[in-house]
Amino acid sequence: MKLCYQVATPDVRIDPSVTAFQGDIEVSLNTLGDLGYDGVEFMTINPKELDASKIEKLLQKNNLDVAIVCTGELFGQKKLSFTNPKEEIRKQAIEEVKGMMDFASIFGANINIGRVRGQYVDSIPRGLSYQYAIDAFRQIGEYGEKKNVSIAIEPVTYMQTNFLNTSTEAIEVCKEVGNDRVKIMLDIFHVNIEEKNIYDSIRNAADYNIHVHLADNNRRYPGMGGLDFRKILETLKETGYNGYLCTEIYQLPNQMEAAKGTIAHLKPILESL
Repeated sequence: MKLCYQVATPDVRIDPSVTAFQGDIEVSLNTLGDLGYDGVEFMTINPKELDASKIEKLLQKNNLDVAIVCTGELFGQKKLSFTNPKEEIRKQAIEEVKGMMDFASIFGANINIGRVRGQYVDSIPRGLSYQYAIDAFRQIGEYGEKKNVSIAIEPVTYMQTNFLNTSTEAIEVCKEVGNDRVKIMLDIFHVNIEEKNIYDSIRNAADYNIHVHLADNNRRYPGMGGLDFRKILETLKETGYNGYLCTEIYQLPNQMEAAKGTIAHLKPILESL
């Protein structure tokens, strides 16, 4: 297992609510490389505006991989989703996700699908919303086959969406879509809220889990709350997970302290495992 940190690309609006390292991308990547991280998760919104060649050189300089590309701000800042009642918005959401898959493919990375999958709304039947999402996942799954990019559906707490809150629900979507490029990921912050038992959830999702987000129970960096990260990482190892462990945290008290605190807490655990 390797450690990575979420990094906002320059096209993402700087905001305290953003759960990533923000600012000049060269400074961000140099800083995380110096701290000893293995990789990054890019949070982006308009990847066509980015200089991928420059980013590749910065990644190589700092010995950083790109684990995954986060699509969350397509909903957060653009309000796009797969289940929007308006067809033109659903189509735009799919096309912009495909654009992120193009960007991810440059770095050999995958993408996640969080809030952009949408939610149930009162104006249309739930069954129709669900089918809109399934159709979208099938389209991006087929595109993933062409681009060698996998899709990680992220179960998210009911406090943020009413659609796909648990790993069991996300796995059922994977089965219905029927494409090996469509898998799930586990965000431990959300797992802690929505699942009866963190460790059983990790074990039950083992065959579908391709990425992990880490945050403490207060959404601060690991070690700042009450979660037992040694037991969490031991359970992941037990299931055979050998992918990336990436922060998705509030940058508190500031992003430098959060980045330092994360690696200081987690690296000794990983080394001991």
